[in-house]
Amino acid sequence: MTPNFWAPAFLQAHIRHTLAFYAPVALDPTGGFFHFFKDDGTVYDRRQRHLVSSTRFVFNHAMAYRAFGDPEDQRRAAHGLAYVREVHRQPGGGYAWLLDHETRHVLDPTNHCYGLAFVLLALAQAALAGVAGAPEGIAETFELMEHRFWEPQHGLYADEADADWRLSPYRGQNANMHSCEALLTAHEATGEARYLDRAALLAHNICVRQAERCGGSIWEHYDTNWQPDWSYNRHDPANLFRPWSYQVGHLTEWAKLLLILHRAQPQAWLVPRAIELFDEAWAKGWDAKHGGLVYGFGQDGKVCDADKYFWVQAESFAAAALLAQATGEDRFLRAYEQIWAYSWQHFVDHEHGAWFRILSPDNRKLSDEKSPAGKTDYHTMGACHEVLLALNEEPQSPAPRSLAPERPFARRRL
Repeated sequence: MTPNFWAPAFLQAHIRHTLAFYAPVALDPTGGFFHFFKDDGTVYDRRQRHLVSSTRFVFNHAMAYRAFGDPEDQRRAAHGLAYVREVHRQPGGGYAWLLDHETRHVLDPTNHCYGLAFVLLALAQAALAGVAGAPEGIAETFELMEHRFWEPQHGLYADEADADWRLSPYRGQNANMHSCEALLTAHEATGEARYLDRAALLAHNICVRQAERCGGSIWEHYDTNWQPDWSYNRHDPANLFRPWSYQVGHLTEWAKLLLILHRAQPQAWLVPRAIELFDEAWAKGWDAKHGGLVYGFGQDGKVCDADKYFWVQAESFAAAALLAQATGEDRFLRAYEQIWAYSWQHFVDHEHGAWFRILSPDNRKLSDEKSPAGKTDYHTMGACHEVLLALNEEPQSPAPRSLAPERPFARRRL
């Protein structure tokens, strides 16, 4: 049976079902979490630890504790945060991108702003979940990002540095997008205006100024002067962190972030720009034949990577829900339901839990690796939490909350 994808009870149950995939196998009692899982939950690499997974597990359990109040989730968030702060964190102030858990040997010492953004996000969510020591780390991590990566002349963060903090010439929007996400959460956790103001500056500089340099859309890669680099990774459109293309999922993820920003600091440009980004992603990314949103399209507007990625669908249904809330337009309600129906049929593992990571253009599973490093279902559970938050802002109705109307957000909200 197709569930009511708007029902809070459905969204809560789906978060729990996803957590249940990781709960029996992910926590490593010797420190942190395992990061590599087959479809059935088998751990196939017990040694490598990636900063992105380590921080995202903290996010997952902190959010779960805030939503459901289970002390075990708070304990797991604290357990994961201790590993980030005591093992990933290095004497020079940076955080190891990749390490060997057994030997504590750093396998990749590169300092990534993207990684620090997730450290900041983990700390902020942990602070909101009442994890001891987390609030103090927020300001420290922000100051580290300011000192090592902030470029005031461009109003954006640089991307990466070596172990001695020498910056590479690469600049990317992705690190700034996740910095915006982390700063919004840091503001929520602390109430400090500087985090919200910085998030707003990043959002404008990427979604407006940089987009104007790239034909109106959000390109991924830039040179040191923040001019678009159209050739970077041209032959690697499936690169895990830096794919060549306009990224469908990043357009919708930015749309979501703009609406979250508007909730905290309303500005006239935010909702219209979110609509433009989502509409572009939908027009160029929705696969009318097989369903689902593709990964990326090129400068000519044509699809260059037609594979389907789990996170693209999750970020897009969250954006559609927030757009429905912001505008009251039925088309966003329909888009939300369409993405969910597709994902429910093809991506959700109804047997073992969690989502499959990647599917072919015609929705065939390409691997039995459900969650290699980087994937903890932070995107899918985070999207459900965002929709729940939007639904909880709606006025109470006579119907039970578990029987949410099929058409919520019937009037303009923002």
